[in-house]
Amino acid sequence: MNDIVSAMQAMTLDEATRLMDTALGRRPANLAIVNANLVNVYTGEILPNQGVCISGRWIAYTGEDPRASIGEETRVIDAAGKTVIPGLIDGHTHISNPCTPFEFLRYIMRGGTTSLIGEMMEPYPVAGIEGALDFAAALEDQPIKLFTTMPAMVSISHACRAIALDDLGILAELPGTVGIGESYWQAVIQSPEVYLPALLETRRRGMVLEGHTAGASARKLQAYTAMGITSCHEPVKPAEVLERLRLGVNVMLREGGVRKDLEVLAGILETGVDLRRVTVCTDSVTPDDLVSHGYLECVVQKAIDCGFEPVDAIRMATLNVAEHFHLDHLIGGIAPGRYADLLVIPDPRTIRAEWVVSNGRIIAKGGELLIQPRRHRFSEASLNTIHLPRRMAPADFDLLSPIQGPSARVRVMEMVTDLVTAERHLDLPVVEGRILSDPQKDIVKIAAIDRRIIPGKSFTGFIKGLHMTHGAIAISAAWDCTDIIVAGADEGDMAMAVNRILDLQGGLVICAGGRIIEEIPLPVFGYMSLEPIETVAEKMKTTTLALRKMGITFPDPALSFVTLTGAAIPYLRICEEGYVNLKDGLTSGIFPNDSGEREN
Repeated sequence: MNDIVSAMQAMTLDEATRLMDTALGRRPANLAIVNANLVNVYTGEILPNQGVCISGRWIAYTGEDPRASIGEETRVIDAAGKTVIPGLIDGHTHISNPCTPFEFLRYIMRGGTTSLIGEMMEPYPVAGIEGALDFAAALEDQPIKLFTTMPAMVSISHACRAIALDDLGILAELPGTVGIGESYWQAVIQSPEVYLPALLETRRRGMVLEGHTAGASARKLQAYTAMGITSCHEPVKPAEVLERLRLGVNVMLREGGVRKDLEVLAGILETGVDLRRVTVCTDSVTPDDLVSHGYLECVVQKAIDCGFEPVDAIRMATLNVAEHFHLDHLIGGIAPGRYADLLVIPDPRTIRAEWVVSNGRIIAKGGELLIQPRRHRFSEASLNTIHLPRRMAPADFDLLSPIQGPSARVRVMEMVTDLVTAERHLDLPVVEGRILSDPQKDIVKIAAIDRRIIPGKSFTGFIKGLHMTHGAIAISAAWDCTDIIVAGADEGDMAMAVNRILDLQGGLVICAGGRIIEEIPLPVFGYMSLEPIETVAEKMKTTTLALRKMGITFPDPALSFVTLTGAAIPYLRICEEGYVNLKDGLTSGIFPNDSGEREN
């Protein structure tokens, strides 16, 4: 493994000497917390009247008598009977959703998150290895520890499926890399020759293989986990949690921007099973939730409110996560030789950080940051990832009927829920040889346009269930591919929205009546805004309101659109090559009699 997962390699000789001297009482600690009730996640105890002494980045001493390690130069925090717990660790999230790491960290640090594991799947397909390295550089030298997982690149598009092994080798050597990110089980089983080389190489390196088992059951689940899959954050029912735990999988209970599953999954408590392989994660948080409510501390609080014992809930965001990623010798608990990551909270049932210590430094007090994250300057290449050969025209979204007549039968993607889709075959009107949308029957056009690998390559189809009466929306942050996704009741508005994304070099754009109604520039990889997170949160509210006026009532319309290219959510998806049915992996065109081509 790389250096960051080896305590002895991470600790210098001088640090080690100072650490031992502080533990022995020969040298004063830099920082000490005294008179605390300490949650020992290793034993499950809450120990009264404890002290914690810190030397530099490291914990030197924990126990009832810290006085020998406290000198005149030691900064002392008197916990006055309050509780000390380890710094919180998010085991699975997407940092680029949709703000820069700097803006993201401004909020998560103040609540007590001192480590997280983020996916690398957003920058890699749209900006290549150079973009992935630029993104990784943005995560380095921050007040908290930011680990990453390499992108497995399971995609419905042939153009960007599977990470190149040479690129995997480069990313695997980065200091913060702990494994390979979520790989969707359907594609791995359908095309093992495509995806297994990267999984096996990651396993050979002793790193974790993060899983995605939504909808997998029985033998398919076992076949997938047999490849060495170590975790899954997708269970939505207690029975699914139990099934995966019995297979040795670390189950991450998700509570975040994509789904909020924790209340239902708390039903696992009724089984009485051991929870040491259960963790919590966010899987991303919307800017509004982050600004208005907080981050992982809210998830741990909700776990307690849902019936988990406080020590178990705290373990699920500390030691359990660290053990899963083979980092427990560094983080996840309060003990000598671990990083000094901890927070002072009122009591074990109230997860509200009054003091936050990360790497031995006080980074927040009373919900206010004392140390700011580092702002990264992204490269010009990372700020210019929209590569269309020309501006779009309304005619680019025309669909011609192969037969004469007043109507044509076409394949339509139907929104069954705000995320789940199905395939329908419907008759649509034909005028002068062109197949038209039918907004009155809730059918509009949808297109995916490649912005990097084969710039301008596109596929246009139809979608039902948006309830869009007019206008268009385009987004450059489509999942698992290099596409811009655009949907609309008017081809002119669709072209205008895509062209505005080209001008902005990424964004979310809403057009109606030949003019731009709302927009959120996303120039970093076409995924992230350079504006303050508070501004992005407000803009997302206004775009949602604008879409509601156009008839779209989904809770998070932007999420609904960017997932339409994703290879994880059933069943019919879309990319620049056509529709893709995740049940069989076949790519097909607009007409039901099109012969399918296997996606993977």
